[in-house]
Amino acid sequence: MSEPIIEAQGIRTRLGGAWVHDGVSFRVGRGELVALIGGSGTGKTVLLNELIGLIRPTGGVVRLFGTDVWQASLETLNALRCRYGVLFQDGALFSSLTVADNVAAPMREHLALPPALQSQLVEFRLAMAGLPLSAVDKKPAELSGGMRKRAALARALALEPELLFLDEPTSGLDPIAARAFDQVVRTLCDSLGLTVFMNTHDLDTLWGIVDRVIVLSDGRVIADGPVAEVARVAEPWIQSYFAAHVPHRGG
Repeated sequence: MSEPIIEAQGIRTRLGGAWVHDGVSFRVGRGELVALIGGSGTGKTVLLNELIGLIRPTGGVVRLFGTDVWQASLETLNALRCRYGVLFQDGALFSSLTVADNVAAPMREHLALPPALQSQLVEFRLAMAGLPLSAVDKKPAELSGGMRKRAALARALALEPELLFLDEPTSGLDPIAARAFDQVVRTLCDSLGLTVFMNTHDLDTLWGIVDRVIVLSDGRVIADGPVAEVARVAEPWIQSYFAAHVPHRGG
């Protein structure tokens, strides 16, 4: 594996009197596009929030870029947060702001840029996310689901991160919009060398763009590897999950 960008060691999480995670460990190397899958209630979103420092795990260690997230000072953590972007499941755009202002929000918080340069960067990030400039002055409610996802992606890219966290990025999208979004993510990963870690339930995303898949079950990682290899693991949930979709082999 290349240089580890994400390291989870023995993550244990107790919520509502029950153990959600009981020793979750994995690494993600620089430039990888990795998907986390698992059944309902396996704590995929909780784990993502632990990785980005929003929820403290009951035990274990999380490192991003070699820094222990839960032992870092506030100053170190703020600097670390400039190195990764997050796309939340519902986009989490500010409904009262235009698309341009949503994308500019991280820039205003962390950078001191002249207005003209900020506007140019906003337009560039929107282009990277595949969103037309005609959307710049629109509010989130005026956008389609696919366009809202792209606007949220543009905001996640605002500070030119090295790492992207995506929580169910194609959830709620029609198949055409979902596959188009997948290709944007794959292109960003390949062209910019981004590391991408996503939660997903979308089998077409797994077969189409993912380098590696990690499977959570019963509080632990039960499989970790290339999609085709994990799909052959003789475990009931994995077999049931992948049986729903067999990749097209035609020519």
